[in-house]
Amino acid sequence: MADKIKVLVILCLLILFLSYSFYLYKLNYSSVHSATTLADKGKILWQTKNCGACHQIYGLGGYLGPDLTNIYSSKGDEHIKAFLHAGTDIMPTFNLSDSEVTEIVAYLKSIDATGVAAPSKLKIKQDGSIER
Repeated sequence: MADKIKVLVILCLLILFLSYSFYLYKLNYSSVHSATTLADKGKILWQTKNCGACHQIYGLGGYLGPDLTNIYSSKGDEHIKAFLHAGTDIMPTFNLSDSEVTEIVAYLKSIDATGVAAPSKLKIKQDGSIER
C-alpha cells in the first residue's frame, strides 16, 4: 500500500511540475515588455551600442574605459553629454542623436541612484573575498 501512495505522489508532482512549466513558458512568450522610461530606452541603447565591452557597471564589463556606475553624481549630465557627442581618442563618436544621448544619461542617472560602486578602491583578499 505504501508503494502505491509513493507512486501516486510522484505522479501528482510530475503532473503539477509539467503543468506549471508549460504555464510559465506560455506566460513568458505572450508577455512583451516595451521600454517606457528614458532609462529603459537608455539601457537598450547601452546594450545595442555594446558600451559594456569597454565600460563597467558595478565592476562588470570591459576594462578599456572607466567604471560608469557613479559617473552621474561625480561629473554631471553636461559632462556626460559632451563625451557622448564628441568622443575621445579612445572612445569613438557614435553619432548619437540628442534624444539618444538623453536616454543614455537617464540610464546612467538611474544606475547612479542605486548605490555606490568603486571597484578600483576595493581590496581583494587572498581567498578571493572583497574588503572595503
